[in-house]
Amino acid sequence: MKRFLFTLIFCFVGMTAFSQALDVSYFRGDYLKEEGTFEDRLRILEAVRDARLTGVGSFFHEALKYLLVRGADITIADRSIAEQSAVILCEGLAEEKYADAAGDLWQTVVFFDVARDNNEGFAMQAALIALGQVGGKDYTPHVIQRLNFFNAQTFSDVETRRRVQRAVTGCIRALESFHDIEGYKPVFFVYVGSYDKNIQDIASNTLPNIVDDPGEVISAIIRDPSNNPRVKYDAWKELLRTRAPGASKSNVAAVALSTGWNYSTTDVNFQTNLREMRKGAIDTIRQFGAPDDSVFTNLEKSYSSNFINNTPDYDEIRFTLNALASINSEPAVELLQKFLRELHDRRRSGPWARKERQCFEWVIYAIGATGTQSSSIRFLLTTIQRDSKYTSQERKWVESTMKALGIN
Repeated sequence: MKRFLFTLIFCFVGMTAFSQALDVSYFRGDYLKEEGTFEDRLRILEAVRDARLTGVGSFFHEALKYLLVRGADITIADRSIAEQSAVILCEGLAEEKYADAAGDLWQTVVFFDVARDNNEGFAMQAALIALGQVGGKDYTPHVIQRLNFFNAQTFSDVETRRRVQRAVTGCIRALESFHDIEGYKPVFFVYVGSYDKNIQDIASNTLPNIVDDPGEVISAIIRDPSNNPRVKYDAWKELLRTRAPGASKSNVAAVALSTGWNYSTTDVNFQTNLREMRKGAIDTIRQFGAPDDSVFTNLEKSYSSNFINNTPDYDEIRFTLNALASINSEPAVELLQKFLRELHDRRRSGPWARKERQCFEWVIYAIGATGTQSSSIRFLLTTIQRDSKYTSQERKWVESTMKALGIN
């Protein structure tokens, strides 16, 4: 009985496969008829698509090749029909993951490029998406070149903009599938570009999927003097969304902090961008450490430049002191000691107001957090603790830090 059932099932499966092969053979013959119109071929492709057949990648590939060969015969009246056909073929090849079609999918991108008249962008988008799905990574530079071209243009005409954005979406999807770090930058510039919000959102959602650690690319974007501070700050924020390891984030943070101080602008909004980028970078250095000693020059700027400012950013000062306490290296402790000595000199000769008092409290507690056993710091704290110019509250802060450091 079991043998009979097995034979029956085998026959049924074989008949189904034979029937499907027969169907595809029939469709192929009908599609390739010389006298067939583009509308006739579209109806055939719709029938194949609606039949939900599998294993038909070779048919779709052959049909796409034929469509491209007959491209010269496509009239303006046939253009929309041909584009609909191309969409069905590209979607079918994508579903079949038919790798052999990569070259012809790229030719489809070129043939239906929105830069050419009468192309609506649907076929170009479908071909690009399919190129990604079939693993056509060899075409990564070509896709990047196309997307860079679009990013460099300004499209005021509503319909042109709509067509271009379809193609841009296709480029984004292809680069997402390729997972090549070279694709990160052009997709980022879609996100910060002048595209419609829904296209920017697609780019934003895609960026984390292209590569886990785009640190090198983001550093280059931040360094590039041709990028304004808003773009630099957006690039920095993107880094924080990535799965990059701490060391990479720390390296980019050093670049962001340096750029935040070295980029000169009189634009108030840009100044805000730079300040926020610096603060984010400093906090990242607090979390993951200083990549090298060069960061201390800029950390000192973040403290000192705000300290001498009539309207200081207290958050930047606080972030800097917390970062130095967390780094807790010899250069970090020496910098905290320098700040404390400057404050002590000011306490003796003035001025001494809210800003000085607040920074004094933060510096004192940052030193305590390091646990340093520096003899020079111990001597300075003892000197301050005995100075009658300090208030009782200020001396209590010092005493608390001295206890934390084990100073009797």
